[in-house]
Amino acid sequence: MSRWLTEPVPRGRVAAFRTLIYLFVAADLVVFTPWVRTRVAVPGELYQPLLIGRLLPLPTPTPALVAVIFWVLLLLALLAATGRAPRLLGWSVFALYLEWMIVAMSYGKVDHDRFGLLVALAVLPTAGRARHGDATRTEAGGWALRATQIAVICTYFLAAWAKVRFGGPEWLTGSVLARAIIRRGTELADLIAQVPYLLIVAQFGIVAFELLSPVVFVLRERWRLATIGFFYSFHLVTMATITISFAPHLAAMTSFLPLERVRPVVWARRLLRRRDGVDADPEDVAAEYVQASAVGRAVGP
Repeated sequence: MSRWLTEPVPRGRVAAFRTLIYLFVAADLVVFTPWVRTRVAVPGELYQPLLIGRLLPLPTPTPALVAVIFWVLLLLALLAATGRAPRLLGWSVFALYLEWMIVAMSYGKVDHDRFGLLVALAVLPTAGRARHGDATRTEAGGWALRATQIAVICTYFLAAWAKVRFGGPEWLTGSVLARAIIRRGTELADLIAQVPYLLIVAQFGIVAFELLSPVVFVLRERWRLATIGFFYSFHLVTMATITISFAPHLAAMTSFLPLERVRPVVWARRLLRRRDGVDADPEDVAAEYVQASAVGRAVGP
């Protein structure tokens, strides 16, 4: 079990995942959850902190406090995305984002799509230093990615358990998706809703998919990546029909992907050289060969 939990991964994958996660935190503040800054404008009596907020000596949020958290967290997340001071910046971002989420979820609705992201922020500081393109393998980085993967799959599995526990069989045979389409459905959803019994079949399919999601851990890499692709397609359909994005969850799910193969800076540099008629940088070519050999794939055109 310990070998599986700490299966080594290329440091380049850890570096890419770290950059992506911290950039997402910055984007989350300004795109997905800017409403947190206005939520605290209500009387303090309406603040009902989550259990962790009751256990920790956290103050009742005020507009000034939340504004400070917003700007400091935004700055630190952008700095952390560079990979510098991974422990200091990583722990700081985790602590501030956790408080941001406690404030966000302590006025009513609690979103479950942020569990994987929070776990990723909690474990990334333990992964140590990592450079983009580095093919050297690291057990600490492997553990950080594995912990995030487990959190992602737990999000699915426990969501199914919650459906069965609180909704009972009626969740499967009721009008859950029909109500969702009425509330926030798109034109595509309206077309789908006209097909007899399709929504009921979809509800059974959703629960089955969530309950079976842990199977991804026993699949070979090729099939595991295909399964993750299916997970992403599920959320694409969800967004296209009832406009629920699960963006934080999707960001955390990139922990399953070979992100070390995604080198936008190298690709851009190579494209500019080709445009200017300059040969490829030998260092870039050598790095690509080392990285490719580390992941066991062919190199070349």
